[in-house]
Amino acid sequence: MNASFDLRLEPLADRYRAGDITPRRLVAQLREKALRLNDEYHVFIHLLSLEEMEPYLAALEERRPDDLPLYGVPFAVKDSVDLAGVPTTAACPAFAYTPGASATVVRQLIDLGAIPLGKTNLDQFGTGVNGTRSPYGECRNSVHPDYPAGGSSSGSALAVALGLSSFALGTDVGGSGRIPAALNNLVGLKTSKGILSDAGHVPICRSLQCITYFTSTAAEASRLLALTALDKPDPADAYSRANPAWNDGKAFGVIPRTFRFGLPQYPEFMGCAESAAIFARVAARLRALGGEAVEIDFTPFAEASRLLFGGPWLAERYGGSLGAFMEDNPQALLPVIREVLAPAREITGVAVFRALHRLQELKAQCDRLIKDLDCILTPAYPRPATLAELHAEPIRRNLELGFYSSFMNLLDYAAVAVPAGFLQNGLPSGVTLFGQAFSDQRLLSFAHALQGEIRSPRRY
Repeated sequence: MNASFDLRLEPLADRYRAGDITPRRLVAQLREKALRLNDEYHVFIHLLSLEEMEPYLAALEERRPDDLPLYGVPFAVKDSVDLAGVPTTAACPAFAYTPGASATVVRQLIDLGAIPLGKTNLDQFGTGVNGTRSPYGECRNSVHPDYPAGGSSSGSALAVALGLSSFALGTDVGGSGRIPAALNNLVGLKTSKGILSDAGHVPICRSLQCITYFTSTAAEASRLLALTALDKPDPADAYSRANPAWNDGKAFGVIPRTFRFGLPQYPEFMGCAESAAIFARVAARLRALGGEAVEIDFTPFAEASRLLFGGPWLAERYGGSLGAFMEDNPQALLPVIREVLAPAREITGVAVFRALHRLQELKAQCDRLIKDLDCILTPAYPRPATLAELHAEPIRRNLELGFYSSFMNLLDYAAVAVPAGFLQNGLPSGVTLFGQAFSDQRLLSFAHALQGEIRSPRRY
């Protein structure tokens, strides 16, 4: 493939209209590239064969590029989200099943003209935010070989970062759709809970989990959200909810001339001076765009974060079919996953309700802190962890990576990870913008403004 080929949505559409490329030629070239890279990066658990892609390609040959919003757009699917006829493993071979139907959001994207390339690698059962916890191989960073890709949606982020797909579907409970974005110079959109249907997603943490998008730009994430956000709840997903009119695609665009954004009063970087400097530069850019910075007490957010893996939500991961599978197949899980989930069996109903009550108190505090703010800016994580550090202390380093991300779904917030620059060693760095539920398009507007300041074009 031409090294300058651009897979972003608009440039790709222009190539199709000009007749420079066809979907069939494109996916064949991308598949060859994926095969070359997969041994090194472990992006795909299942890369679709040309025969498996044929129904999607044949359907497009009956249409023209302007007939479908996502005509011929290649995308990747995290392997905890169903694609009809292809095994879903959740990175556990013994758990695998072959769904007869695709997840709702996958079906929406295919109906819009997009072409699935394959199922991507992940931290087993979505338990982790680093990308090293998979029997299909650990996912290293797209730029620096000494660092992870981030997780749990590691392969999805790599598919976009390595130029194998225009966008990818990930998922997010406590940072899985944002940390890999920050580590690979991407936008990672964790939508408000429920506005993308979760039907067809392995129920790992049912009350919290969200489908996410990895894209090169905030504008692309905005467009994909506008195309697939629900205008009414999905009957197949009891946790779904309609996206309000004020959060549709028309809400994306120019930011206010003046606005107020929150900053942690005492941001935590765990000794990483470079991360602190990058964060300060992004805050300065928001000020230059017209923002007034307001320092907020981050204590209640941090306490809510600790509830995710230090509280009874571990029991939710263990509940239902996943817990039964673990009981019957304990050796099918990686040792670190068994260690993380082992306390779940001892969690009592009393502990669950105490935590729920405490979470409600924390949400009331956090909502008061942010109610008059347009958005809140935090680091994506305090500091990056090397692969060596994750191997030596897998649980501790994973928790550190999730410091700024684990509270979002517990508190029912929307969030987007935005590229923020690079460390001196070349590793990408990112920040997070978050706000109240249904502020997705507003957050993407701020992300778009920031990208105009700090993003270099992504070309392949």
